[in-house]
Amino acid sequence: MTSVSHQDLALRLRDAYTQGVVAPLRDGLDPVDVAGAYAVQEINTRFWVEQGRRIVGRKAGLTAKAVQVQLGVDQPDFGVLFDDMRVADGGILPAGSCIQPKAEAEIAFVLGADLPSAETTADDVAAAVATVHAAIEIVDSRIADWKITFADTVADNGSSAFFVLAEEGKPLAGLDLWTAGMVMQINGETVSLGTGAAALGHPLNAAAWLARTLAERGEPLKAGDVLLAGALGPMVAINPGDRVEAFVGGIGSCSFTYAKA
Repeated sequence: MTSVSHQDLALRLRDAYTQGVVAPLRDGLDPVDVAGAYAVQEINTRFWVEQGRRIVGRKAGLTAKAVQVQLGVDQPDFGVLFDDMRVADGGILPAGSCIQPKAEAEIAFVLGADLPSAETTADDVAAAVATVHAAIEIVDSRIADWKITFADTVADNGSSAFFVLAEEGKPLAGLDLWTAGMVMQINGETVSLGTGAAALGHPLNAAAWLARTLAERGEPLKAGDVLLAGALGPMVAINPGDRVEAFVGGIGSCSFTYAKA
């Protein structure tokens, strides 16, 4: 039995952005309470939209087996991307804007058409993609020491924080996303390796899963949305002063600097 309401958990997570990390949400969420966790996420999404934040897309999370192993889960999740979460390619992320950040390299899509169907396939996604980008997601957890269950990370907007897209995208035609190799470097040192196949077997599979899931919830992806298809390799902690750069074979590269305090 849990004793804390979803509203209280949502407020606790919002306060953590400014007041610091909180304990795992065991008093209000069972670790496998998927519906309850998304209910908490939705409460905060509505709150932030009412405060003027603008939704620009979604992120698929936990699509790479390596990351699932890191976090002890066995299924994907999703979170909301807001306009103020985007960091310019080559730009600066202020150190005080994160609590315990980690970076992961991804493939991102910008959609040129809506994806309204709960039966969306990878081919449907391919037909809807306007551009493909190398991307970095900066994940962060409001849960102390990243001691998260699946329910914790879902409630916490997929442990999201910020994201970077390569300034110029490429058309999907002719790209091999499955074998595309990923190298992520911090201060010139290679810290994470992976391939496109890490994202649910293919980044378009991850995108299709996300499109179906959101359509079933009555929140379909739309033209113009940014879609982060999930990490291609393990996430790595970053520290003030770090320059992070991701290279995705055939697609491009992007970078940011986590500024010193």
